[in-house]
Amino acid sequence: MPSQRPKNVLLIVVDQWRGLMLPKLGADYLKLPNLDRLCAEGVTFRNHFTQAAPCGPARASLLTGQYLMNHRAVQNTVPLDARFTNLALELRAGGYDPALVGYTTTTPDPRTTGPNDPRFLVLGDIMDGFRSVGAFEPYKDAYFGWVANQGFRLPENREDIWLPQGGAGSGATGRPAVIPKELSDTAWFTERGLSYLRGRNGKPWFLHLGYYRPHPPFIAPAPYNEMYRPQDMPRPVRAASPSIEAAQHPLMAYYVDNINQASFFQDGKALGSAMSEAEVLQMRATYCGLMSEIDDQLGRVFDHLKQTGQWDDTLIVFTCDHGEQLGDHHLLGKIGYTDESYRIPMVIRDPRPEANGTRGAIVERFTETIDTMPTILEWLGLPVPRQCDGRSLLGFCEGQPPADWRTEAHYEFDFRDLYYSKPESALGLPMDKCSLAVIQDASYKYVHFAALPPLLFDLVKDPSQFDNVAGDPAYATTLAEYRSRMLDWRLGFADRSLTGYRATPHGLERRS
Repeated sequence: MPSQRPKNVLLIVVDQWRGLMLPKLGADYLKLPNLDRLCAEGVTFRNHFTQAAPCGPARASLLTGQYLMNHRAVQNTVPLDARFTNLALELRAGGYDPALVGYTTTTPDPRTTGPNDPRFLVLGDIMDGFRSVGAFEPYKDAYFGWVANQGFRLPENREDIWLPQGGAGSGATGRPAVIPKELSDTAWFTERGLSYLRGRNGKPWFLHLGYYRPHPPFIAPAPYNEMYRPQDMPRPVRAASPSIEAAQHPLMAYYVDNINQASFFQDGKALGSAMSEAEVLQMRATYCGLMSEIDDQLGRVFDHLKQTGQWDDTLIVFTCDHGEQLGDHHLLGKIGYTDESYRIPMVIRDPRPEANGTRGAIVERFTETIDTMPTILEWLGLPVPRQCDGRSLLGFCEGQPPADWRTEAHYEFDFRDLYYSKPESALGLPMDKCSLAVIQDASYKYVHFAALPPLLFDLVKDPSQFDNVAGDPAYATTLAEYRSRMLDWRLGFADRSLTGYRATPHGLERRS
């Protein structure tokens, strides 16, 4: 337990940032000096995985501490059951007033409101318990209002400010966005966060500081649009052709054939699988520029904490909702079962003296986004609800990780039909059978489907996961072992919100 009750928590949640894209983890082509500073003073987790994709289910796991199979907000637009507590509600119970800049993409429980609630018209709203001090979703009105107040003339379609300068184009581009960097959404998030921090006037605080980037559209404002050269970017990891990639599995085939670039470049029309290597490299250069823009803005926040004497009173957690395919496996976005969609960054800077011995360390053990909520609550000296499937990471910060720590990562994906994606219909599956679950360790990755063939990858021989060996007789024993481990995991983490209570002759008992 902490030696004293700390004061402040800064939870930084970026969107769609690939987990290994930090200089500390070998991505030395990236210019991220402020995150480098955070890594040097904290602990960086190399094998950190989200529990789900896309945004809504990923953030539900992050903020409830639960696996997807328990919270069941399985896709964007699918409601989160009101019976579950979350990080914000637990902070309130502990005397904190949790502030939020950004979004959580949470659809409310329809049993708690009426069918005409406007929150059912959008992708998601803000999770119960947070006090918004800078809401981005669902309509981005506050951001666009701020832009207009700065004297910038908004187009009829407000999101056209993210188009590249010089008129419409198609696909990946190095041209700068119409909006200048001073008025970008990244700058706005920072302004809202700093306004909140300045207003606290020395009182303890918790701030969820969210950023929309490097989420698409992959169009960066100047000068970030030309900060990186396409030829310096890592080459895509993908099969020789989209058709070869698609042959691996029916779900892979659906996504390879049905990803449109429009939502990634604002005005692109071609399918993602049709991207040439040159286009992928340009996309990656722009993506990195968006990362550097966030890093510059985080520098402003870090400098404020130092200048106001709060740096050493503040737990800082830098993480993400999910990853991004970025052209690997001929895919864009966050989908399916590939590592690029699920491995995410996690950096923790614990200011306590107990963490001095681990500063600059890299943790290789498997950690998960469900560990975030228990970590923050333990650091504040608050109880961790029994509903949480994750465990605190403070032991890694103190150099004393638990002896019984997990040896594998788990994540899930639900691919039922939504208004913007129809794999359920294309594959001819029942809605409640459109699901997969992954168990992954250092040696193998097993993907179990409710109604499609399984996948097994030998990660030692095939780290890029091109060769599915689930049907190879030589791997039959391994396949059976991992199928059994999947069942063990699901049985061990079934919802236990009330299973610690007991009725006894002496009255109600509660076990943790």
